[in-house]
Amino acid sequence: MSEVVTKAKQAKRTAPLLGRLTTAQKNEALLMIADALEAEQESIIQANKEDLQRGQLNGMGSSLLDRLKLTPERIRSMAEGLRQIVELDDPIGDVLEEFERPNGMLIRKLRVPLGLIGIIYEARPNVTVDAAGLALKSGNAVLLRGGSDALDSNKRIVEVMHGAMAKTAIPVDALQLVSNPDRASVDEMLTLNGILDVVIPRGGSSLIRRVVENATVPAIETGAGICHTYLDESANPDLALRIAMNAKIQRPSVCNAMETLLVHERYAAQHLTELTDKFVTAGVELRGCPRTVEIAPYVKPATEADWGTEYNDYILNIKLVSSLDEALEHIRTYGTMHSECIVTETKANAERFMQEVDAAAVYVNASTRFTDGFEFGYGAEIGISTQKLHARGPMGLPALTSTKFYVYGNGQIRE
Repeated sequence: MSEVVTKAKQAKRTAPLLGRLTTAQKNEALLMIADALEAEQESIIQANKEDLQRGQLNGMGSSLLDRLKLTPERIRSMAEGLRQIVELDDPIGDVLEEFERPNGMLIRKLRVPLGLIGIIYEARPNVTVDAAGLALKSGNAVLLRGGSDALDSNKRIVEVMHGAMAKTAIPVDALQLVSNPDRASVDEMLTLNGILDVVIPRGGSSLIRRVVENATVPAIETGAGICHTYLDESANPDLALRIAMNAKIQRPSVCNAMETLLVHERYAAQHLTELTDKFVTAGVELRGCPRTVEIAPYVKPATEADWGTEYNDYILNIKLVSSLDEALEHIRTYGTMHSECIVTETKANAERFMQEVDAAAVYVNASTRFTDGFEFGYGAEIGISTQKLHARGPMGLPALTSTKFYVYGNGQIRE
C-alpha cells in the first residue's frame, strides 16, 4: 500500500471522533500547537534553511524564495493565525434551518464536517499550519501534500504539531503529510474516491489546472491571480499611487498581487510618468501597450501572452484604456475571477465596476492585497476560491463544512 493511501486511511479513521469533539477541546489543541511552533522556531528555521539552500542551487527566483522563507516573525504570524482561529465561532453543529412538517416530523439542517480534506500546495510552508488549523477547528481530518521545495520545512512543522497534538483530545493521525515528492503522489490523491471527501489545490495556475482536470474526487478550485487595478479618470492621484504600489510590490509572489494596471487615458496624460517612474525605482520591470510605451519609452512592449500571465514577481503590465467599458472588457478577457480593484471618485463608476466585474473580491479604493483569510478576519484561510459552487473567495471555517438533515419522528410512515 502506498504512502498516500496508508496515510489517507489513517486520517479517515479519525473523522468520526473529530466530529464529536467539543469546541473547547479543539481550541485547547490549537493553542498548544501555536505555543509549540513558537517554542520550536529555531528547529523549524533550521529545516527551512535546507529548503532555501536547495532552492538557490536549483535556480529558484527571488520572489519564490521569499515565499518559501521562514523567519521568527513569520512563525509568530503562523501561531497568531491559530490563535485567531480559536477566537472564531465553531460552525459545527450550527442549526441553519429548523421546521416541523404537517405530519409532525421535526427537521433540522445542521453544519457538519466534510470529513477528510486533501490539500495540495506549493512552496509555502505557512499553508501547512493554516490548512491544518482550519481543518481541525472545523472537525475535519487533513491530508497535506506540500511542494517538494518546502519538504524539510513541512516535515519539521508537522513533527512539532504532532508533538503538541499528542497531549490533546485530537488524535495525531488526524493530520497527515505526504512526504513522497514524486508528482505521482498528487495524481494518487486526486483519485482517492471513497476515502478523500474533497481536494483543494493552492498554488499556481498549472497546479490548479492539473487538479481540476484530473480529480475524480470533488475539488474546490482555488484561483490563479491575474488581478487588475483600474485607475479611473477621476482617481485621486495620491490614493491611486499608494494603492497601485501596494498591490504590486508589497508582496508580489502571492495570488492577490496586481499583475496588470489599467489606466484611463485622460488620467495617464497627467500622471502616468510619475507612476512608471515610481515602479521602476522600486525595481519593477514594466511591460506596456503601445500608448504606454509612447509616453514612457523605457517600458518594454507587452505581448499578447503577457496580459494572461501571473508573474508572481516584480513585473507589471500597464494598459491605457479610453473608458470604463474598455477596462471592464479587458478584465473579462484576462481576469481569473480572483480580485479586481477600481480607484475612482465617481460613485456611479464604482457601483458599476462592483456589479459587473465577475470576481470573488471586488474593491473600490483599496489594494487587492487584502483578499486573504487573515485580513478578512477568518484567522487564516484554506485558499481563495474562484469558483461559484460551495465556496467563493477566502475560505474560512464555514467553507470546510457540509450540511446534514436531522429528522425526528414518532412513527411516521409515508403513504
